Amino acid sequence: MVFDINVAISWILFLALFPISFFWLRRAWRIIFKQDFSEVGLRKGEPPENPKKFAPYAAAINLIGGGIVVGVILGVVSGEMEYQTWSAIAGSTIWMKFIFDFILSRHAHPIVPAKKKPDTESGPKP
Repeated sequence: MVFDINVAISWILFLALFPISFFWLRRAWRIIFKQDFSEVGLRKGEPPENPKKFAPYAAAINLIGGGIVVGVILGVVSGEMEYQTWSAIAGSTIWMKFIFDFILSRHAHPIVPAKKKPDTESGPKP
């Protein structure tokens, strides 16, 4: 095996799976068992009005994503997965986790149009 840029990027992706799975599973643990909803549905760093409503979805996203990444790590270490397989699964999982978190945060913070203030100074219009 010749050490080139492809090997380096593969190692970086594989080593990055360890902290990624740790943080995602820790977030799921905090939501499920500690009832900490401070990271649920954040948009611009602000939680939604009712984060408990969206907590099961955020917990599921993090738990499923973290579980898949741990499965990929175990598959690579045991030699059961080829490079194309594990890199495709890991990359797709990372992207889908980001996309689902984005969807959840936008759903938790709906766009509400501003109400018009009545124009009281000019009086009724004929």
